[in-house]
Amino acid sequence: MLRLMDANLDRLSEGLRVLEDVSRFILGDARTTETLKRLRHELTATDSEFKNKLLIARDSEDDIGRESPVKGTERKHISDLVTANAKRAQEALRVLEEFAKLPDMPPQMSERNFEQARFILYEIEKGLTLLLSRQEKRDRINGLYVIIDAEKLTGSNVTEATQQVVDSGASVVQFRSKHANKRDLIAVAGTIKEICNRADVLFIMNDHIDVALAIDADGVHLGQNDIPVSLAREMLPPNRIIGCSTRTVEKAIQAQEEGADYLGVGAIFPSPTKSDAEVIGPEKLREIRDATALPIVAIGGIDEGNAREVMENGADCLAVISAVLDTEDIEAATHRLTAKISQGE
Repeated sequence: MLRLMDANLDRLSEGLRVLEDVSRFILGDARTTETLKRLRHELTATDSEFKNKLLIARDSEDDIGRESPVKGTERKHISDLVTANAKRAQEALRVLEEFAKLPDMPPQMSERNFEQARFILYEIEKGLTLLLSRQEKRDRINGLYVIIDAEKLTGSNVTEATQQVVDSGASVVQFRSKHANKRDLIAVAGTIKEICNRADVLFIMNDHIDVALAIDADGVHLGQNDIPVSLAREMLPPNRIIGCSTRTVEKAIQAQEEGADYLGVGAIFPSPTKSDAEVIGPEKLREIRDATALPIVAIGGIDEGNAREVMENGADCLAVISAVLDTEDIEAATHRLTAKISQGE
């Protein structure tokens, strides 16, 4: 009995510690980190007398399970590590929970609520996994970001253009439509999202949170006059990303504090798409880059001739509309832009 308790207390402590470190050092989630730390101390702490009994009973050398081969232990992503260690801790909790029901179980074990801890851990595993998914999407904000503007394209041209840009190296696609009704918007956006999924390209919905939720978009992009980022963060699941348009250091810092995952900064140069947009220039882009750690998507008048300059001033990603959609050969234009971006890395 003591050997069983010792083994499962160790498994529990080890699993919780891995989750705690992911929460602390990778996600910076103070609340979850504190919960995991409290669970680890409350559930695995023992007094010195009982700890000595556990150590005396330990027999690692002759443990018949020591040499058993373990299959499927490869970890390709941090989320795999979270899943494996959450499962390890949950299984240990279940064993301790069941054996704690026996009449000869020491009070130090029988009085602990292992069942409640197990259900808390189920929710923590879910939360960490979703936050890691959001972080992974945020890390993919780089390269070429193509905005599929429905005002420039009609009918099947929208899906054709999307297929062309994802086939030609775009990293992110945003769909923007200012005038379509929601029913049509959901239908078209859903098709674009499927194209992006097949190409492993991020799909962002412009403005419409309800449409983003309906089609399971990777995220939503909000302008300064749209719903506040903080409210959008509450409405969206934890694994969705939010982009926010900004042109000042102050607004960039505000967006970061409210929970934005990336910043859309511009207009960097005069834009044929938005002739009335305020032009901030590469210098202001550099100021915003120096003020925030968030990925920056530069937008406004970007083309093959100035792409390198924009990247050199701190952009992680270049957003274009006309530079791709207004060309005779969308695929060739996309290829040339992605090549320019690659040269600047």
